[in-house]
Amino acid sequence: MKILIVNGPNLNLLGTREPGIYGSSSFEQYLPQLQTRYPDIDIEYFQSNVEGELINKMQEVGFTYDGIVLNAGAYTHTSVALHDCIRSLKAPVIEVHISNVHQREEFRHHSMISAACKGVICGFGLDSYRLAIEALRG
Repeated sequence: MKILIVNGPNLNLLGTREPGIYGSSSFEQYLPQLQTRYPDIDIEYFQSNVEGELINKMQEVGFTYDGIVLNAGAYTHTSVALHDCIRSLKAPVIEVHISNVHQREEFRHHSMISAACKGVICGFGLDSYRLAIEALRG
């Protein structure tokens, strides 16, 4: 099984950006824990602050990988382009958020990508990514 984890804008700052919301661990520190927990799954990671790069990467793997775990960051709330990309892929996409977006600012309560995704997981910190992998494993 091959899964791509995609993180969007500002998630490269995990561990330093608002640790009260996002925790004190970087994703690069967390990723080896996932890879150790799931040795039977090839887990790759990609992060970009650029919307088009996220789309390019998902299109690159979205017809051959078994799933994509996507934390689109702020693009979640604005990107019709990501929505359209997700709809075009063969691989199922799980939308993930570290924080519970529904406990935050009003503008974060609406996702432009949820309707295109297989499911949504939010509010469990970095463990949201593990839960998404579990969902993709079936």
